[in-house]
Amino acid sequence: MELFVYVFAALFSVINPLGTVPIFVGLTQEHSALERSKTSLLTAINIFVILLISFFTGRFILQFFGISIESLRIAGGLIIITSGFALLTGSFSKHKGMEKERVKNDVFQRDSVSLTPLAIPMLAGPGSISMLIGMYEDYTVISEKITTILAILGVCIATFLVLKSAHYIVKMLGASGINAISRIIGFIVIAIGIEYISSSVVIVLSNVFK
Repeated sequence: MELFVYVFAALFSVINPLGTVPIFVGLTQEHSALERSKTSLLTAINIFVILLISFFTGRFILQFFGISIESLRIAGGLIIITSGFALLTGSFSKHKGMEKERVKNDVFQRDSVSLTPLAIPMLAGPGSISMLIGMYEDYTVISEKITTILAILGVCIATFLVLKSAHYIVKMLGASGINAISRIIGFIVIAIGIEYISSSVVIVLSNVFK
């Protein structure tokens, strides 16, 4: 249970579906309630598939390119910190490229936005993917891997519920409320990124001075 809570909290903070709520509302404002529910479900399914594939195949990609797990964690930590600062400063949409006019036009011309831009890159981005690759190397026992998978599933279910309720969340909290929550989550995300980098640097330095 402790591992489940840790993975769920870390992954949920990095994915941050609450930060995507305003964008989801904007992309689906012309949709019916049924269509919004369908988009929410498809987005959650896409995220689960992407994260699951990353969790199990990431190590082989690292081996192919000759990248060490410590290097990946440092790079992933930097990405996570950057995302955290984007949440903290209220520039999350710009950080994900959603402010570019060409991207906006492309998005609004799509029949479905569940894969792009919602699943990729808004939710299942490089930060969450690199985190899961690192977790696969950390959790070698089968029970730990199963717990991690269940935590991923839990995050996807929570993301579905958040997106499904996005229009209600906006009405209840308003833009200022969502921004306040996103900033708090941003602070947590920065701390997670720093922890990833510091632990990896310690391992690298210990190997160098052995």
